[in-house]
Amino acid sequence: MNKKVFLQDLGVKDYKETWDYQELLFKAILDVKIKNRREDAQTETPNHFLFVEHPHVYTLGKSGDFNNLLVNENELAAKGATFYKINRGGDITYHGPGQIVGYPILDLDNFFTDIHKYLRFLEEMVILTLAEYGLKAQRSDGETGVWLDVGTPFARKICAMGVRASRWVTMHGFALNVNADLGYFDLMIPCGIKDKAVTSLNVELGKNQVPLEEVKEKLLKHFKVLFEAEFIKQKTEV
Repeated sequence: MNKKVFLQDLGVKDYKETWDYQELLFKAILDVKIKNRREDAQTETPNHFLFVEHPHVYTLGKSGDFNNLLVNENELAAKGATFYKINRGGDITYHGPGQIVGYPILDLDNFFTDIHKYLRFLEEMVILTLAEYGLKAQRSDGETGVWLDVGTPFARKICAMGVRASRWVTMHGFALNVNADLGYFDLMIPCGIKDKAVTSLNVELGKNQVPLEEVKEKLLKHFKVLFEAEFIKQKTEV
């Protein structure tokens, strides 16, 4: 039986507002789990998947190095960007227009209790999606995310990932560059990796724009198969 996942597309949304909303959903799932354990109950926990496109923002994971941001606060403001230190894993990441950001907020007890498998499945979802555009995307040993031309001097990252999990409940997720302005990546050392480039789907395909909705549909299709999930669309609440 497929697991139900509530799907919301938040459109363009401020990073902090979206983070707060993630925390709200995350806490609601944890509260159900804690109550189930305390009362020896079996109330079903919900699962969520959020799509969003953020204005220009840089986020630094809890194990990240602030020195990987190469500009100061004034320079950030001049570029119309903001900065947040957050509670996911990983180093520094950029989010901005033309990028599909996905935040699965799942109770992995409903799927499988293996965080490494969870990350590999998210990567596989992106790899399968990019294959539909004729791109051979891969994992890179020791570097979470999705890459092109791994093991060559031309290796470049197209999708960044960073998650948080507590009691097998996840938040944060992935950021796939579809029509991203790659100039914003020059203001940081992406994910703290100095010798690798960053790319975007439209650049790889030689197009000005790739339809975001088309890419989202492909991502969801592969997520449904990998996670044996059934999506239930919800109206935006933030």
